Amino acid sequence: MRRHGGWDPPLRLKCICQVTDRVRCSRFAPLCLSAASSFSLTASSSTRPLIVHGVSWARPLRIPLVPCEGAAPFSTRIPAGEEEAGLGARLRWPAAAHRQRLARLRIEESLSGVVLSVLVSWSRKLEADVVVIGSGIGGLCCAGLLARYQQDVLVLESHDLPGGAAHSFEVKGYKFDSGPSLFSGFHSRGPQANPLSQVLDALGESVPCATYDSWMVYVPEGEFLSRIGPTEFLKDLETFVSLDAVHEWKKLLEAVLPMSAAAMALPPLSIRGDWGVVSTAAARYAPSLLKSFIQMGPQGALGATKLLRPFSEIIDSLELKHPFVRNWVDLLCFLLAGVKSDGIISAEIVYMFAEWYKPGCMLEYPLKGSGAVVDALVQGLKKYGGRLALGCHVDKIVVENGRATGVKLSSGHFVRAKKAVVSNASMWDTLNLLPPDVVPNTYKEQVEATPQCESFMHLHLGFDAQNISEDLGIHHIVVNDWSRGVDADQNVVLISVPSVHGKGLAPPGKHVLHAYTPGTEPYSLWEGLDRRSMEYRKLKEERSEVMWRAVERVLGPGFSREKCDVKLGGTPLTHQRFLRRNRGTYGPAIKAGEATFPGHSTPIPQLFCCGDSTFPGIGVPAVAASGAIVANTLVSVSQHSELLDAIGI
Repeated sequence: MRRHGGWDPPLRLKCICQVTDRVRCSRFAPLCLSAASSFSLTASSSTRPLIVHGVSWARPLRIPLVPCEGAAPFSTRIPAGEEEAGLGARLRWPAAAHRQRLARLRIEESLSGVVLSVLVSWSRKLEADVVVIGSGIGGLCCAGLLARYQQDVLVLESHDLPGGAAHSFEVKGYKFDSGPSLFSGFHSRGPQANPLSQVLDALGESVPCATYDSWMVYVPEGEFLSRIGPTEFLKDLETFVSLDAVHEWKKLLEAVLPMSAAAMALPPLSIRGDWGVVSTAAARYAPSLLKSFIQMGPQGALGATKLLRPFSEIIDSLELKHPFVRNWVDLLCFLLAGVKSDGIISAEIVYMFAEWYKPGCMLEYPLKGSGAVVDALVQGLKKYGGRLALGCHVDKIVVENGRATGVKLSSGHFVRAKKAVVSNASMWDTLNLLPPDVVPNTYKEQVEATPQCESFMHLHLGFDAQNISEDLGIHHIVVNDWSRGVDADQNVVLISVPSVHGKGLAPPGKHVLHAYTPGTEPYSLWEGLDRRSMEYRKLKEERSEVMWRAVERVLGPGFSREKCDVKLGGTPLTHQRFLRRNRGTYGPAIKAGEATFPGHSTPIPQLFCCGDSTFPGIGVPAVAASGAIVANTLVSVSQHSELLDAIGI
């Protein structure tokens, strides 16, 4: 998914994809820049250089394949460990068992009258203005905006599906989310909109969503339907906790919500990583920033000075002592950023409070699953001439004369970046892609000393909905023991049943479910295990049991784990292998007040980073903002300002 490349002989890839939202070409993708040998694909006409963006095998796809001299055939197969989350057939080659197979292979797909045609031609060199490593949300936001800025941008993705940790995959007609499933703000507009919404708006894309306002909570105090909004949660607290908790929650909202005006005063799309920010952000939004401080009054303005400090300092200053209130805030912080209230920047949680506890607020879920978000970003990238190459593993970042000049693929081919290389890989994976002799010791030591969040356990299920409650909600949170802390392993389980709203996500009469432990699974338990060994399988069974118990609690007696149509398990090794995440980590465990998330530039000129290893941090809105900041930094102030004018912020 996220890696880099080098020399031997350079090539140019031109792909034409005519696709609708419903068409994907994931299995064909590794042909994009594979280098076992040279070959050519010929298909219907078109000349626009583009993206190979995945193709479903729901029906056969026909592409005339004409191997060139010395070409090795390829094969499709399910890799070892099929049971793991996110796996599907992958194209691997050369394949010795198929060396005598037909030299000409035709695969064809027609869906709803739309024919996918792909033209791949080879020439001496592959290059772009900007090469982006990894197609996670951060990388796609960066690439999409760069394309919108009329930059020639190429995204290189190691996986055969785009989206990184946010990709979706299909097994037996069930469409699974691999990562985030709790969203809000897709349809917000204007300066205070969600960063991802602002990027989609800039690309002219939208994501149709179902809206809802509650999630089920299973905590030691009991089970209740937790509703968002300014007053509904107060009723829940009064019914299921106590009046003291109600009073303290009111006190917290009264202090925090006024601060949100300052936290949201600068639109994420206005920020850039150079002195141009004075024009695009500070000067442009100074009047609205001043107005927000006046509206907050002296006390609110004083509180706003703590926005870059740990949120726990605000809680302590309000003398909030009720255990449930403090535990609940810790849970929200941990789900948002992987750290509790003593580690999250106040601005981040204040922004979330403003989205979840203001009048009329709603949660949203994409009707076609979280993969629809990725599809919208890819479509926006394509619309403006950007390119995405799947199955293209970056092996190294190439540094010449002290500057990042491109990447070397595992195929051996070199992809030149005329202006910049942007890494959407984690800070540790990015470091491993750099030649050791060009990395300053201070940078290397800083990256290696950065603590990591733990990893995940995943459970993906497809099952019959017949005996399941008809009023089943989409989201459920199970907390086993507050005293252990929300960051303790095997203590918190999140469950999403998106087929409650997205009816096309599962076969008729079925449900699709994703359960996971949110960044609390120790990698050390799994380190060094062979994924094909009995030891690994036994440990996975043991560590998955907490999720099975949570699922059975949520779905009730009508559910039977033995009768599931699909049962997929994922471990930290799954994260490490398929998401290219160092030690399968959720991201940096950087605590506010002790350290700050790195910026987006690096000691290597022309090398930039985006994603959850950079400011503003972990979470979908944060990584979207990071990608936007890098894109803005790579263009002129006038281009940046024109975009802000065009989308009305």
